[in-house]
Amino acid sequence: MNAPNRYELFVLDDGEKPVEVAEDTKIPNAATVKVMKQDHTLANMIRAQLLAMPQILFAGYKVPHPLQPYFLLKIQTDGTITPAVALEQAATKLIGTLSALESQFKREFSLRDAESSAAAGAGGPGVYGGQLSGYADLQG
Repeated sequence: MNAPNRYELFVLDDGEKPVEVAEDTKIPNAATVKVMKQDHTLANMIRAQLLAMPQILFAGYKVPHPLQPYFLLKIQTDGTITPAVALEQAATKLIGTLSALESQFKREFSLRDAESSAAAGAGGPGVYGGQLSGYADLQG
C-alpha cells in the first residue's frame, strides 16, 4: 500500500537531522521546530512540559500527515529566553520526570515481587494469586 516501511518511521536516514529549528520572522520570540521520526506521544509530552513553564506564551504541535513520521512544534516565549532554550529546558525536565517515573515503577514491581515470593514461601497464594500492595485497602 502507501504506508512506508516500518523502519522508516523511526530510523534516521544518512545525514538527516533529528531536530530542525526555524525562527519565525512574523511573530516575535517564536520558532517552529521540526522533530523527525517521532509522533504524537513525544509531541504531546513536550507541549505539556512547555506550557508548564512561565516563560512560554504559546506551545502547540501538529502532525501534518499520518504517513509522514515527523511533527511540527510551535513555541512562542515572552522574550526572557529563546524558543530553542525553552525546548532544551523542557526536554531536560521531561527526561527527569520520566526517569523518576521509571524508578517508581521498578520499586513498586520489586516490592510486589518480594510480597509474592514471601506469600508463596509461606504456603500462601502463588505469584498470580497475591495481592498488590494497597489493593486490600481499596476493597473496603
